[in-house]
Amino acid sequence: MGLERIRNIGIMAHIDAGKTTTTERILFYSGKTYKIGEVDDGEATMDWMDQEQERGITIQSAATTTFWRDHQINIIDTPGHVDFTAEVERSLRVLDGAIAVFCAVGGVEPQSETVWHQADRYHVPRIAYVNKMDRMGADFEAVLSDMRSKLAANPVPVNIPIGRENAFEGVIDLIEMQEIRWIDDGTTMERSSVAPERLDMALEWRDRLIDAVASHSDAITTLYLEGQEIPAALIRQEIRKACISRTIVPVLAGASRRNMGVQPLLDAVVDYLPAPDEVGPIKAFHVKKEEEIEIPCQEKGYPLGLVFKVQYDREAGPLCYVRMYSGTLQNASVIYNTSKKKRERITRLLRMHANKSEPIESVSAGDIAVLIGLKLAQTGDTIGTEGYPVLLERMHFPEPVISVAIEPKTLSDRDRLKEALDILAREDPTFAVHEDEETGQMIIRGMGELHLDVLVTRVLREFKVQAKIGNPQVTYRESITQKVQHTEHFHKVLAGKENTASITIEVEPLPRGTGNSYRKAVRAPQVPEEIFDAIERGITSAFGSGIQFGYPAVDIGVTLVDLDYSELTSTPFAFEACANMAYDAACRAAGPVLLEPIMKVDILTPKEFVGEVMSLVSQRGGYIHGSDSKAAAEIIHAQAPLATMFGFTTSLRSVSQGRASFSMEFSHFEPKR
Repeated sequence: MGLERIRNIGIMAHIDAGKTTTTERILFYSGKTYKIGEVDDGEATMDWMDQEQERGITIQSAATTTFWRDHQINIIDTPGHVDFTAEVERSLRVLDGAIAVFCAVGGVEPQSETVWHQADRYHVPRIAYVNKMDRMGADFEAVLSDMRSKLAANPVPVNIPIGRENAFEGVIDLIEMQEIRWIDDGTTMERSSVAPERLDMALEWRDRLIDAVASHSDAITTLYLEGQEIPAALIRQEIRKACISRTIVPVLAGASRRNMGVQPLLDAVVDYLPAPDEVGPIKAFHVKKEEEIEIPCQEKGYPLGLVFKVQYDREAGPLCYVRMYSGTLQNASVIYNTSKKKRERITRLLRMHANKSEPIESVSAGDIAVLIGLKLAQTGDTIGTEGYPVLLERMHFPEPVISVAIEPKTLSDRDRLKEALDILAREDPTFAVHEDEETGQMIIRGMGELHLDVLVTRVLREFKVQAKIGNPQVTYRESITQKVQHTEHFHKVLAGKENTASITIEVEPLPRGTGNSYRKAVRAPQVPEEIFDAIERGITSAFGSGIQFGYPAVDIGVTLVDLDYSELTSTPFAFEACANMAYDAACRAAGPVLLEPIMKVDILTPKEFVGEVMSLVSQRGGYIHGSDSKAAAEIIHAQAPLATMFGFTTSLRSVSQGRASFSMEFSHFEPKR
């Protein structure tokens, strides 16, 4: 299938906006499934994990492929809960377009904003789908207003709802100027002329649509000014251009649960979202030339793909989800992992449908597939060929902020627990495992209580390891406040051989959220490259071991200023140890400080409980920095230290008669008060 007939799309939204329900309808109407799976019944095709069916939420982004109007659509259904933000991040990194689902009652909710900004970072063109138009309190125009004010988007409806709440009966297609209704429980879609009583309203909305598109299209402006009829095909073509350039967001309405609005949404995916070769060349770093290059998406180029997700299968081993950006990979061929500098063999190539699969012979540029047989690949690795060593930009994942001690119930379970945790850490970049050197306890770190709860449940059920869990603990960080230069000398005789090294480094604090960095500011052609590699290893391994308290260090810049090298006695081992000691001594002298995680908290509460909820946040050391008013509820925006937020759910329920809810995500680190 040609590139112009492929669409790689993600479905993203706040929890409970109806992403998975919409995806189920897409699969049904495009003929991929023979019955509609319901989230509420625990039967959704895309929510195939036991826990997803029990909890009624999406935990892992599930990939599937379907066909509509002779186009292949690769769909990734992403989670809506903030604890699983990494799943959204890695999906958006490899997609060419996305459907943003908004609830017609809630509008733009806090997690909608988070995923929208993630999509902005990866320059992903979007169409919006206002779902749940049949619910009490549904308001299409309020959602458009929310999109303008909260997302700084330019929403342009291409269809509008006929009625709302219980009176919602279909949509008006503003391009064809037809009413669309669904009968026989949504299985039949009927088009008819716009009813006379709705014609004025429809013409007014159509004028707004033409006006919005004309501001980006000379062809439409000319026809409009000449008073000529504007062909529907031209309107679609110009909406497509504006959507791909991200100057407008086409908006559609529907009610997925009642099987209304899904076919026009599928048409919009084909009509407005880009094919893989329309989003521009991908940027990459050429390892040998040491320069940034651009790689066009074409099947004839060198093979180049990005591993964006690793999922463990008990029978097949690691399933590596790969998005191909150039060239073609054949089944049973040898590939080169540029990130790991290692060769690996593909034993099988699969196309996924949630947790089911079908074998394929090859995967080409613009497509998504699963590779089996890669033992070393991790999320973010670039795969390709040794003759063309390029690296694609890695993904950025937030730091885990909450930790829990986990212990096997019996000694015989210890190795099995370690193996299970290692597999989960390889699957999920926001999950980390380490052993406390003092207590010998195994500590796991994640994005939130739900995140860790889900992973621990997988250890107990999937891997069948009996384990005991401690109480959640805050994961602090360490940093420095001053700039310091330090020279360190190392001398040791091992097995009769002298090992010497001497380096000078400079450490300095970086702005919060920058992360750690190491750079070499010394030119010494006579020094072997392995010595510089050893120094870098010594510094980067020290970042994780802390300064005073053993917490990971963040936002520290280290520069190698000078080194003293002797051909006779200097060894990589000596320089690695010397770099580690130099970093330690420099940071201790640079005003070390303990940082605690501050969380962004959004609380949805009925208006009568606003006062009690605000005082509850203040009691926990949080501060409120704004609120939004909805028809029957208030959204309070606050920030609070994570350490004070454990057990907040219970307190919030007790002051609001169980009617308030909240979502919490990591915001930043700041010095502990």
